[in-house]
Amino acid sequence: MNDEIPSPDQVPGAPHPRETVRLFGQDAAEQAFLTAYNSDRLHHGWLLTGPRGVGKATLAWRIARFLLATPLADDGGLFGAPPPPETLDIDPDHPVSRRILAGAEPGLATIARSLNDQGRLRNEIIVDDIRKLGKFFGLSSADGGRRVVIVDSADEMNVSAASALLKMLEEPPARTTLLLVSHQPSRLLPTIRSRCRTLRLGPLSAGDMQDALSQTGTTLPAQPEHLASLAAGSVGGAVRLINLGGLEIYAELIAILGTLPRLDRQRALALAEAAAQRGAAERFDLLLTLIDVALSRLALTGATGAPPTSEAAPNEAETLARLSNSSDQARRWAEVAATITARARHGQAVNLDPAALVLDTVFKIQETAGQVR
Repeated sequence: MNDEIPSPDQVPGAPHPRETVRLFGQDAAEQAFLTAYNSDRLHHGWLLTGPRGVGKATLAWRIARFLLATPLADDGGLFGAPPPPETLDIDPDHPVSRRILAGAEPGLATIARSLNDQGRLRNEIIVDDIRKLGKFFGLSSADGGRRVVIVDSADEMNVSAASALLKMLEEPPARTTLLLVSHQPSRLLPTIRSRCRTLRLGPLSAGDMQDALSQTGTTLPAQPEHLASLAAGSVGGAVRLINLGGLEIYAELIAILGTLPRLDRQRALALAEAAAQRGAAERFDLLLTLIDVALSRLALTGATGAPPTSEAAPNEAETLARLSNSSDQARRWAEVAATITARARHGQAVNLDPAALVLDTVFKIQETAGQVR
């Protein structure tokens, strides 16, 4: 793949999941797989679900490495069967580990969004991507070992690709395990979900998050508690926030909310102008996401009678409590959040001027703040 084109199965600025040595905070999911393996109930299809950035792809690569490096069970021979494995860990110097790291393991195939004829990354996984597995199964079937397929993410398959994969799940090739990474399993065909065993991964604790970020080589911010709150247990989300200055953007957004209902127009204009800068598309998209987060936290504050227990920006708790302190206000903020999100995403889709779109959003929030007083 062209180095200038981001890998669809990798968080920008973080190591690829195949390079990640340890998985933090997902012991239950790992143990569930090991229990099935050691009980000789290894299903041919596994659906790895959970929020983005919590380690689903890392677990998929750990399972693939484990299966390809662990000999198939036999009668135990002269010395009896080896003890059942207690971990998915495989020595980095193992030949399978080295081949996977080099992208040269013949028993492993990966499916992700591919490039189109113009050399651009497609928006979906197409049927030809799935059909390539036929050649993979044919080339690797003679060695008698296991084969593993990772689909990341399965949510991105179009209808034809999903139908082709379903046929493989219905009639799986011998000694083959399919690992489907899914952020939104509801988007998958019900028949695909029913033919897979599910491993659910949850958000990471603050401690696990810090360990996972240290493993990626990411420099932690001065206020890691703000990062932990805003990332909501997602390592991928935390890396994105750090690389794009998300903590600073959210802090400025909360500061602007703190001036409502009068609104500090100069700060609002500065926020809008930053979104319109050349090459700021990713930061603009992050800003829209953070506006969603702020509005959701406003609605939650009014609904529960208290702001979130952990702040994601200075003075956030005070600002949220002042703007949303009743169930009626919570309902109003939830309604305007849905409206703003739809308008902002539509504007983004039709390439409206980012600065104008941000200002329109801020003015709508100001209007709502005046109404809920």
